[in-house]
Amino acid sequence: MTKRIMMLLADGFEAVEASVFTDVLGWNQFEGAGGTELVTVGLREKLRCTWNFTVVPEYTLDQVDLASFDALVIPGGFEEAGFYEDAYDEAFLDVIRYFYAQDKWIATICVAALALGKSGILQGKKATTYNGVGSVRQAQLREFGAEVLQDPIVMDGKIITSYNPSTGFDVAFLVLELLTNAENRQHVERLMGFRD
Repeated sequence: MTKRIMMLLADGFEAVEASVFTDVLGWNQFEGAGGTELVTVGLREKLRCTWNFTVVPEYTLDQVDLASFDALVIPGGFEEAGFYEDAYDEAFLDVIRYFYAQDKWIATICVAALALGKSGILQGKKATTYNGVGSVRQAQLREFGAEVLQDPIVMDGKIITSYNPSTGFDVAFLVLELLTNAENRQHVERLMGFRD
């Protein structure tokens, strides 16, 4: 049975953090075990990435049935590009709350963890977010009730958070493994040049 993954995109998201999911899950579709389908969803019909790259998601949020998805992935973005306007919107937060209530996998890269915090699902959970020098983002995550760890990737139950864009491929491969299996992850990693 095909596992459907919603990639929820906020205006101002970082293209590189989204592309890791499209590439890893795309390679799985064509060259791996298959059985995964990534669907891009936004609050609006057109989105601008952090640095002026315009993206048209496949669907707007009002066009999808949340129950038809098995996992949620969210790339981070920049405040200066308007990321938090969408990421903190109640409709966006309600998607996160739904996946959490249904005990489905949720994975974020970098500051997308703050949307999880804002939604309330990180109360008392281990998590991480952007760790740059002088960054206020980890302090903000603590204010949402998370126990912030200084690890590149943190998994608490079915919630995965990571601390900067460099973790993107590792998070995407972890999602692939969780939705398929470790052998398939290693196979796709080899095909993409991440493993000998």
